[in-house]
Amino acid sequence: MNKQKGMTLLEVLVALAIFALAGLTLLQTTAQQARNAGMMKEKMLASWLADNQQVRLHLNKLWPEKSATGASVTYAGEEWYLSWQGVDTELSQLRALDIEVRRHKQDAAAIFSLRSYVVHE
Repeated sequence: MNKQKGMTLLEVLVALAIFALAGLTLLQTTAQQARNAGMMKEKMLASWLADNQQVRLHLNKLWPEKSATGASVTYAGEEWYLSWQGVDTELSQLRALDIEVRRHKQDAAAIFSLRSYVVHE
């Protein structure tokens, strides 16, 4: 009886398919991590911009206007659009301040939103 050693063509093809699927899964995972890192950076920068705007308004002792106000800024080498608006509360001497950060003025959804409260002195 003649015993052959080695793998059949079918076994080689199955092994190749398994390695190809594992490689695709690894590639998809790596691409998703890269996208998530970019989104996290964008959210972090947007939160810093909102915090900076909140501090700027607080230091200038500005009472937030109820009309929407906005400005384009360059931060970390990128263009951003900030908008802020005062919102009345139940207490007349207290006003909510809503700050939103977008990449472009026409973007529907904000990347980051911040609400704080300002006391009228």
